[in-house]
Amino acid sequence: MSAAFFAGSYGGDDDKLHDRSRLECKICWYIYDPAEGDDYWQIPPGTPFSQLPEHWSCPNCDGKKSDFMVVREA
Repeated sequence: MSAAFFAGSYGGDDDKLHDRSRLECKICWYIYDPAEGDDYWQIPPGTPFSQLPEHWSCPNCDGKKSDFMVVREA
């Protein structure tokens, strides 16, 4: 059974991303910004979402990487 994702959902598909893509947790709305990295998981600034370790999860709610959605820039 495959999981259904909203349009814009990351869902583990790195082809939807570029190195500067910001992603938002669909559970708590935390935004991962590669320019800032992630202090909680000791991810340095400049780390694209696609290069986060497999064990990485949302630092606010522990949501999975596949629970993130690509933030569309205006």
